[in-house]
Amino acid sequence: MADVYSYLSRGGIIMIPLLLSSILGLAIAIERAISLRRNKILIPEIISIVEEFSSNEDVKLATSMCEKNSGAFANIILTGLQNRDLSPEEVRELLVDQGRQEVRSLERGLPALETIAGVAPLLGLLGTVLGMIKVFTVISKQGTGQASLLAGGISEALITTVTGLVIGILALIMYNYFSHRAESYILDIEKYTTKLMQKIRKL
Repeated sequence: MADVYSYLSRGGIIMIPLLLSSILGLAIAIERAISLRRNKILIPEIISIVEEFSSNEDVKLATSMCEKNSGAFANIILTGLQNRDLSPEEVRELLVDQGRQEVRSLERGLPALETIAGVAPLLGLLGTVLGMIKVFTVISKQGTGQASLLAGGISEALITTVTGLVIGILALIMYNYFSHRAESYILDIEKYTTKLMQKIRKL
């Protein structure tokens, strides 16, 4: 713990926003990992009903199941079921509108993660500049003889650069991973919704 504190303190004041951004990024990643579990988004019971849908009685069962569950998949399927008597064009428009609303819930937190991926390296660069300013200030006042002071400035510059890059790289990886997962779920939801609407029109 002391080593970590010593490392952070050598990085200067820029380590504070870098530390906060890393904590925020980790919190978002954990929340998304929990929220974007497949069984939580693509509820198996609803998928089973869609696959076996064959009569008007199944409409009541599917509606009841969707009302008991929350989430993007259940909400979109429920929208289709509740408006099944409208024309195909009107139903499609309602589903597209509902889908746009649900995409926001699937992608919650990802814009912040993307921002961290972009800002963290810039903060590291800022720390580098501040560290080098200290180095040149020491040189201008005391010459090149103060090796310890010069090393301290250079160390601060390198620490913030490395920290910013590490946070940025990890945040970018997590952003791409969760974005791909959300997009995959959206495609699956569209597939099952289209399949259900086609079965309803054949009744």
